[in-house]
Amino acid sequence: MNALPASITEAAASLRRRETSAAELTEVALERAHRDRLNAWLLVADERARAQAKAADERLRRGDAPPLCGIPWACKDIIGTKGVETTAGSRILDGYVPPYSATVVERLDAAGAVMVGKTNLDEFAMGSSNENSAFGPVRNPWRADRVPGGSSGGSAVAVAAGHALFALGTDTGGSIRQPGALTGVVGMKPTYGRVSRYGVVAFASSLDQVGPFTRTVEDCAIVCQALFGKDPHDATTMPLPAEDLRRDLDRGVEGLRIGVPKEFFIEGMEPDVERAVRDALAELERQGAALVDISLPSTDHGLAVYYIIQPAEASSNLARYDGVRYGLRVEGRDLLETYRRTRGEGFGPEVKRRMILGTYALSAGYYDAYYVKAQKVRTLIKAEFDRAFERCDAIVTPTSPTVAFRIGQKVDDPLAMYLNDVFTLPGNIAGLPGISVPCGFSDGLPIGLQVMASSFQEATLFRVAAAYERATGFHEKRPEVAA
Repeated sequence: MNALPASITEAAASLRRRETSAAELTEVALERAHRDRLNAWLLVADERARAQAKAADERLRRGDAPPLCGIPWACKDIIGTKGVETTAGSRILDGYVPPYSATVVERLDAAGAVMVGKTNLDEFAMGSSNENSAFGPVRNPWRADRVPGGSSGGSAVAVAAGHALFALGTDTGGSIRQPGALTGVVGMKPTYGRVSRYGVVAFASSLDQVGPFTRTVEDCAIVCQALFGKDPHDATTMPLPAEDLRRDLDRGVEGLRIGVPKEFFIEGMEPDVERAVRDALAELERQGAALVDISLPSTDHGLAVYYIIQPAEASSNLARYDGVRYGLRVEGRDLLETYRRTRGEGFGPEVKRRMILGTYALSAGYYDAYYVKAQKVRTLIKAEFDRAFERCDAIVTPTSPTVAFRIGQKVDDPLAMYLNDVFTLPGNIAGLPGISVPCGFSDGLPIGLQVMASSFQEATLFRVAAAYERATGFHEKRPEVAA
């Protein structure tokens, strides 16, 4: 075996028929991760992975194995892993080894999944291109001179390039869906409160959510099944009953109402992207869905709202990195200089920019004018989505206004970079679930289709995404750039 199976479902069936073993799958994944030339990996955990594979094979022999048992996966390096270095892509945490694992890692460990290693990301998840990592940019497997999207670019590339069968990322303003779109894989952000954030390095606490990258919509539902659920360590998780997220995958979209917001088809969107999304909407209509024109008038304010709330929360969360308790410490003449030197050398320019913006928004005299006002507009945005979902069952939009752009193209223009998340960040502001699925190509580069549903209606989201996926072959295409 020199390549991983095409999907989790295919690999799981092969494992249960004894056609392969978890150990064999793990060796393939480790070998491909070690050959990585796209800078997707920060650490490959050979010893841990082989031990987990051995335990998974024993469970498979006993016949008590969950669906993810023996499946190799990749972990974004902002998610804490006990005994395995977790850097958040930053020099300030270089060498930090957590004393405990995040809840999502513990749940995947309990499911028998095999963690191959930790993937690269924009520093502290602050970025839309994966060029802000302290350990160098990640490259897109479809074309190595292009970005993979961010901040979870390493996880997206690990799946797209065939290094792992699924990966975890975090999504604060589009950091799963946007790189999913730009690398041609499925990327999904659950409803805020569906998945525990315990053990995940905090960026913007009211926006962050953990979610998966996979090759198919069904695989995505399988991973979510393992992740979802109340966690006593995270008070924001909701005590909802367990549900079968795959129950509606084969139902199709006949009779469903698909909302099409006019504000998501904007000037500046690449023509091929709009054409692919319009074709996707026509396909859903052909399958029996009713397209409903809707309006989300506060969408234009979403970017401003996001870039006030997110830096403000980041400024507060990152105040703990001062060289005293963990991570980098650069000694100065006194404590204040130690703080300054540690943070000055440990944080990269994008993190510093957002911390300054956030501190300003929270400062005396500006708190009401910026942060409080942004929270009020956030409430309006959520209310507009709620009203829209009274008229439709799901909303379909582009994931990104462009395909993958060249490395370095936008690095000196923060506003142009921030605009990459214009279609995804409203979902974070409103706490809604969203998924990106491949829907075409432009000059050989993938295009993503975003499906959003009402809060905690992930089954509906998967239903729409799966119906579209079955009707097209875009998710089956693989990049030719060597791993």
